[in-house]
Amino acid sequence: MIAFTSDYGHADEFVGVCKAVMLGLAPDARVVDLGHDVPAHDVRAGALLLVRAVQYLPEDCIVLAVVDPGVGTERRLIGVEVAGGVLLGPDNGLLAPAVAMAGGARRVISLDNAEYHLPAPGPTFAGRDVLSPAAGHLAAGVDLGDLGTPVDPATLVPGLVSLPEVRDDGTIVGEVWWVDRFGNAQLNIDPGELQVAGCSLGSRVEVHVRAAGSGSGSGPAEHIRVARWVTTYAEAKPSELVMLVDSYGLLALCLDRASAADELGLRAGSGVTLVPEGAGGSTGAGGSTGAGGSTGATDDSSVETAVELSRRGDR
Repeated sequence: MIAFTSDYGHADEFVGVCKAVMLGLAPDARVVDLGHDVPAHDVRAGALLLVRAVQYLPEDCIVLAVVDPGVGTERRLIGVEVAGGVLLGPDNGLLAPAVAMAGGARRVISLDNAEYHLPAPGPTFAGRDVLSPAAGHLAAGVDLGDLGTPVDPATLVPGLVSLPEVRDDGTIVGEVWWVDRFGNAQLNIDPGELQVAGCSLGSRVEVHVRAAGSGSGSGPAEHIRVARWVTTYAEAKPSELVMLVDSYGLLALCLDRASAADELGLRAGSGVTLVPEGAGGSTGAGGSTGAGGSTGATDDSSVETAVELSRRGDR
């Protein structure tokens, strides 16, 4: 099976042409779309999509991922062999979190053997001319090593995903990792962090929200709401903001049958601070004092920890 994701969208022929190249080389292959609406050039969003999906892919799956703002430059195109299969994509951090989740790289190949490329009039469609042929050849039985030159895994570009910061006053500073099509906003915060702060199902937590890219401190971009910790969307009262553990084991801000992201002005990268009752000067369910919303802290040095977090691992 070939699992394919990209930022190509569906308005142009790009996805269909890539599939045609793959199937032309491996007619019996099955191509499954993981998604092609990754925001254009957003490597982090593509990496998080792969992290969410890779744990559910079958053994010996070939993963083709194309989010490549550096297309045509000197950045490498790589194939990474892991325990469950092979991941193909640009060496720009896109594959790194999924590789870590799969147990690390067993072998890495730079896809530089032109014998396995399509003739190209220009260098700007590597998804069609290099990566799709690589996926097709692998599906047809070609060994990964035949596609190019071995690469030291230690030289690969790391993935950059954010981790939450638990402050001394008990507030938890994080950010939105993902907004799904229903408007649910997944946070980079494990429920265990709130449990350590004394919260449990039914607890109410102050939520301080700032738009992605805005500075710290109070101001027009800040929203302060209270969210109740529930199990299902249907437990929310009309227009009540709730927080639950989503299908990937992380906390998410939600409304029942409405978009929490629209209500709060959230998007991927928006800063979110959770203030459990009694922490950071919180006044409880009705209060609005406490830690001002700030952008989520980022620790770029520990991709594996962030990956484990997305798999419900307690840090």
